Amino acid sequence: MFHFFGREGYIFTDKKNPKWGIMSTILGVIAGVSIGLAIHQTYLNKGAALMQYGAVVLLSMAYAVAGLVLGIRSLMEKDIFRIFPVIGIFLNVLTVIASGFILYLGVI
Repeated sequence: MFHFFGREGYIFTDKKNPKWGIMSTILGVIAGVSIGLAIHQTYLNKGAALMQYGAVVLLSMAYAVAGLVLGIRSLMEKDIFRIFPVIGIFLNVLTVIASGFILYLGVI
């Protein structure tokens, strides 16, 4: 019935993708892209960061913290596929580290 990578057969499992894990991944992508765009716009502005870019970094950090909480929460559920919570946690941790580094450099 199912034909994935040359194998046929049925999939017998009760596991599902957790909705909070998917949301964590989406928040991680949004936060990471936002920080990337803020860095790119600062680069195009010859290193002069506008105040709006700092606000984007702060909001991205808030999104990343919320995504991190959702990812950890969904990882504690039983009988789930773990791919989305793990990806979400990874992306959100990277975003928190990047935004913390950017804010640290802004203070110096």
